[in-house]
Amino acid sequence: MKRQITLTIFAAILAAGNVWAHGDGPGKQADKHSGSAHGETLGKPGDPGKVSRTIEIEMGDDMRFKPANVTVKRGETIRFVAKNTGKIKHEMVLGTMKELKAHAELMRKFPGMEHDDPNAVSVEPGKTGTFVWQFTKAGTFDFACLEPGHFEAGMIGKVIVAKAAVSKQSSSAAK
Repeated sequence: MKRQITLTIFAAILAAGNVWAHGDGPGKQADKHSGSAHGETLGKPGDPGKVSRTIEIEMGDDMRFKPANVTVKRGETIRFVAKNTGKIKHEMVLGTMKELKAHAELMRKFPGMEHDDPNAVSVEPGKTGTFVWQFTKAGTFDFACLEPGHFEAGMIGKVIVAKAAVSKQSSSAAK
């Protein structure tokens, strides 16, 4: 019941801020079946059977992602493997900076809020979590840990979605 109330409040706050708007045009709402307001401006949940490559991201108690910047190609389906090397819970959430800031504020108001979003993974200390995402739009997007205080401490990264092939230097973080 508590989770249902939290999710309802979360949806109302995001909808009020027009964060739910889909990038396909003015006034179009996000697909209710996509499962998340975050990330829809940069892509959609990926098909695990069509993964182009896997990118490992370490999350540590120094409040940093390693690597903090990754480059992918538009249309690529990426399996993110988020490894928590710290002693406290961390998460990786894809979205625009506007979405992430709004969600971070909500997390401060409702600490302990659980996520079940296709563009995010929460990972307990010493564990690994994964999610698959297809990047459908070129541009620079963000990811962050939205555990209270982590975003504010600088636990933020970037995904550069290139129109052309991924450079050798940027893909060296990929496995």
